[in-house]
Amino acid sequence: MSHATGDESTPRRAVVLDTLPHGRSDDDRPQYQKPPLAYAVAEDDFRLYELVFEEDSEVNIGDRVTVAPADERVAIDELKRVQYGDLSSGAQTELEYVVEDVVDENPQRFVDFYNEAQPITLRLHQLNLLPGIGKKLRNSILDERKRKPFESFEELEERVAGLHDPEEVLVERIIEEIREDDLKYRTFVDADQ
Repeated sequence: MSHATGDESTPRRAVVLDTLPHGRSDDDRPQYQKPPLAYAVAEDDFRLYELVFEEDSEVNIGDRVTVAPADERVAIDELKRVQYGDLSSGAQTELEYVVEDVVDENPQRFVDFYNEAQPITLRLHQLNLLPGIGKKLRNSILDERKRKPFESFEELEERVAGLHDPEEVLVERIIEEIREDDLKYRTFVDADQ
């Protein structure tokens, strides 16, 4: 799966997972010194961010914000990468819904994963990283895509016997890549996560 190309002329957008208008609870500073912040996930490579907003910013869960390039950010004072464990419980809960939305809104990008997935080693294929896809199902996908590339999740499900809800399978893998720090192979989530 191709990640963002690093082309800074294309804005990187993230979806807000949770807002903490009064800052983090573990911040011991007086209330008036704690900046409002939010947690967000990038739409392109699923990086996680903690965003500190300007004082009177109105930001809600589900809002899309530009995180890069820096000169296109609006109302964001600070931005830093975080790990899954750094997220608030609200952000962790919202994450799966947002990942589902990103996949729903960009179906061709994710159907193309099934069309373009490649071997990783002689014995391991990118398709085998997906939950529930073993050798037999992988070979069915590979055989079908040789005949004709898949154009939708529905077509994938129709043409590959035993592949149920190929969209949900991808969402599960993306969530696993976001949550687990020590995965050997990552396909969807930026490896620096």
